[in-house]
Amino acid sequence: MALIRPQSGRFPHSHQYDRLQYERLPPWSRRLAVLLLLASCRPVLAQTSNPQTLLRAAQTALDSGDYARALADFERVRQMAPDSLPANRGLLLSYLQLGRVPEALQVGREAAARWPRDAQVQHWLGLAYFKAGQMAPALSALQQSESLDGSRADIHFDLALVLLQQSQYGPAAEQLEQAARLEPTNALTHVLLGRAYQNTNRTLQAVEQFQSALRLDPATPLGHYHLGFAYASLGRNPEAIAQYRKELGTSPDNPQVLYQLGHCLLEAGEGKEATPHLKKALQLDAANGDAAYDLGKALLLAGDDAAAVPVLERAAELKPADPSPHYQLARVLEKLGKTDQAKQQWQRFAELKKAQPETGGMAAGRTQ
Repeated sequence: MALIRPQSGRFPHSHQYDRLQYERLPPWSRRLAVLLLLASCRPVLAQTSNPQTLLRAAQTALDSGDYARALADFERVRQMAPDSLPANRGLLLSYLQLGRVPEALQVGREAAARWPRDAQVQHWLGLAYFKAGQMAPALSALQQSESLDGSRADIHFDLALVLLQQSQYGPAAEQLEQAARLEPTNALTHVLLGRAYQNTNRTLQAVEQFQSALRLDPATPLGHYHLGFAYASLGRNPEAIAQYRKELGTSPDNPQVLYQLGHCLLEAGEGKEATPHLKKALQLDAANGDAAYDLGKALLLAGDDAAAVPVLERAAELKPADPSPHYQLARVLEKLGKTDQAKQQWQRFAELKKAQPETGGMAAGRTQ
């Protein structure tokens, strides 16, 4: 009896067989069918069990963003070839991309112990520590990575992130300067370098970096915000307001952008225009004592004394060491004829002012 094949010429899986036809086969034909099926699978199995072929497939999956597939393939390669550095690197990066930080740390430590002078392993291990909130080992691993390969902009960039997290703005600026030299078209590098400059009192240089970032990418996240903040710190309020407005176009619900825009408008004497921005900032971030204080001042300027009182009281609660809300409260309570309450606020203001003779507890001119 002739062996019956499906029209495709291949033997599919058993659930695709015409059961009646299969059952008509004699036992020897059934065994032959199974052998042919196994034989047809051998080339595929041989191909996928080749570490190099599987490694290329894993890298392709990683490059295309299919991190789960990449993870599975890299793990298979590592099982077949434990000494494969590319497999260990890929496995570490796949875990990082999937957000599986504990597994990334385990793989990274093992790989670093085996290949201590591999810059990539040290780099990604440093990132795993950073994501785990372990800043000291993150800094150590990234510094080791930089010493092994100082030609990689991404290594300098990630090292700077750790330094910024630790408020080490000077060293962070040095790393970002190197990253910018190696990859001058990365807008985010310029933004972070501007921030590092801003925090080391190099505001004019910060302005240049923020402007560079926006030239490279006008939609750089918070690029206009940081440029606005730099302008404001230089006393260039109109330019700051213009930048904050641009940022608000793409970040309408960012409480910090809303607050800074409202603050600049208030400083420019535009209390009425500042009020809605400050109200929204406080709604989105109820713990922002500065927004509460500025909103209270804006309401006072608008003549809405009764509404200003609870807002200023909230500011005093949020910033208990700041004399400024008590000063404003004393003034408005006097206007409302609440003499005893005003007296208490004047007393509290004097106590806090005396407790902070050097800083005054407020920005210059806040009580004017």
